[in-house]
Amino acid sequence: MSELRFVRMGFGNEAVDYRVAWDEQRRVHAARFADEVPDTVILLEHPPVYTAGRRTQDSERPLDGTPVIDVDRGGKITWHGPGQLVGYPIQKLPRPVDVVAHVRRLEEALIRTSAEFGVTATRIEGRSGVWVLGDPVEQRPALGGLSLDFDPRLTDEEFDPRLNGPEYAPSNAGQRREDRKLAAIGIRVAKGVTMHGFSYNVQPDNKWFDRIIPCGIRDAGVTSLAAELGRDITIDEVLPVVERHLRDILEHADPKPREIVRASA
Repeated sequence: MSELRFVRMGFGNEAVDYRVAWDEQRRVHAARFADEVPDTVILLEHPPVYTAGRRTQDSERPLDGTPVIDVDRGGKITWHGPGQLVGYPIQKLPRPVDVVAHVRRLEEALIRTSAEFGVTATRIEGRSGVWVLGDPVEQRPALGGLSLDFDPRLTDEEFDPRLNGPEYAPSNAGQRREDRKLAAIGIRVAKGVTMHGFSYNVQPDNKWFDRIIPCGIRDAGVTSLAAELGRDITIDEVLPVVERHLRDILEHADPKPREIVRASA
């Protein structure tokens, strides 16, 4: 692929309002489609904001009426905010775009970044994003004094972890030794050009996730590099490492069109 351009749009006190960044994505997307700019990765932090992808259900949104921005990416609801590195790779790929392959490349860059900081991260089949695996189910502490065979999040359709306190909060998944998401990925492809991208939890306040059902997943939680390392870590430390791995993977990729399997007559 062609050389990748990185745009550091704003961090810390210059964190970028979500709608402003969304407008910039659309501008760069149109320019990339017209071959006026190279493939571009926008990197930034956002002020606290909830965004909901197209598959978000009402039962996954905040209960207290906190505003949510509905967006045109895939996936469900998530949170962005301080301490989280957000990346929007805007790339022109061969059509029909192999979306899964694009997601896998982004995951790989973040898995390699995590490893460089001493955190073992991986993928989970059927769940996009980058994860830190928990203990085997039989070795995890029981919830509410019950056997995990009776985990209400899985057996009770009306059970709502948003209403049941810290014991079930996504931010406490590490204490429960459950699988926990380190980075979320949600994208959109229009005219063969990608938009949206990833959010990588460096050192955010993960309690923001407790107001929602993050990514619609009830039986796992969220984590951060800081939580896994047990020490403070800054966006400034992580940013150049993420850029290096994205460049290495995306510039050396050889994307292929998605294979179309035609049904036999």
